[in-house]
Amino acid sequence: MIFLFLRSCSVASAAFLISAAAFSADETIVIGQAIDLSSPNAAIGRDYVAGIKTYFDALNAAGGIAGKKIRYIVRDDQATPAVAVKVVSELIEREQVDFLLGGVGDKVTQAVLNAPAFKRSNLVLFAPLVDAVELNDNRALFWRPTYLQEVRHILSHFAPLGITNVGIVYQDGPSTQQAFRSVSSELRGRGLNLSGTLRLSDNEKQNAQEVAHLAATKPGFVIVIADTIGTSLFLKEFRKFSSQTFVAGTSLINLDTLRELAGARAVEWTVFSQVVPNPNAGKSAIQLEHLTMMKKYRDEPPSSLTLEGFVIAKALTRTIQKSKRPLHMALQDFLAQDSNIDLGGLAISSSGRNNHLSNYVDIALFKKTGLIF
Repeated sequence: MIFLFLRSCSVASAAFLISAAAFSADETIVIGQAIDLSSPNAAIGRDYVAGIKTYFDALNAAGGIAGKKIRYIVRDDQATPAVAVKVVSELIEREQVDFLLGGVGDKVTQAVLNAPAFKRSNLVLFAPLVDAVELNDNRALFWRPTYLQEVRHILSHFAPLGITNVGIVYQDGPSTQQAFRSVSSELRGRGLNLSGTLRLSDNEKQNAQEVAHLAATKPGFVIVIADTIGTSLFLKEFRKFSSQTFVAGTSLINLDTLRELAGARAVEWTVFSQVVPNPNAGKSAIQLEHLTMMKKYRDEPPSSLTLEGFVIAKALTRTIQKSKRPLHMALQDFLAQDSNIDLGGLAISSSGRNNHLSNYVDIALFKKTGLIF
């Protein structure tokens, strides 16, 4: 089904900083989150929070969990590790959260996991949006598949085309360098040739020269390991040399912002892995529920990130309902078991051997007519 992402990324962050209603402590389940709501890449965090808040608003309207209402507290970490540590410490020590949801990116996620207040707590960091690095900390529980699972799905998508030459673009930084090594190893294992690489830096002139060099190697497609802004800058330059070479990225690229920054022509023939089904279609129960509740509680259109937020809020709710241990131990209880939960056409499974609950990966393709799932 063809549809366009025509939505604004400017959502007022203040709307997410206060829970919908105040309840006494014994009547509430307090869920906290530190996430980027104000940096240039903040559209991801704002959409994610919008989806989470939508589910909790609907849940509270229906009576909560066993009569307990959700108090959802969100703080802006400004995509800065030091700020993330500060606001997470406040959520733990001042707000005494029962559950802690993760933010965006490996740097802030690692900073939170290393924070003294978090280490002293019994909390598990749930569903951080980490793209370029694998974290194996047993205090982190991921909803989405691993970065490498997304890359493998992208490579499988191109395999029938018989393409053997692949380029890699990666943003300068330790985690993206690690991701570059992982992707390079995966290419070798599949018998694919790394035709060229490009390391995006802050030097625009140098980037332009390296883009020209990469284009000259004539890759069959290019995998980009970068944030939304970095990807858009690469695309704008790369399309000067190659208008129809496929460019592929993973699910933490905000597609609305990418189209806005790079331009409609630059995003043609780009492919992105997605970790949720089409957010604008209503085939499964979870898709229909998300669409219905977004119309009821929000004034912005749905996106893949609002659906992902909606799903993780529902997943957390189901683990709380399923647990037979004290409230704050619900995630640990779920992790300790081998069990499955159907969220309405999208399943999660737990195992002591794996801290990623979902294996769902799909592909979204930009064409002239719009975005195709």
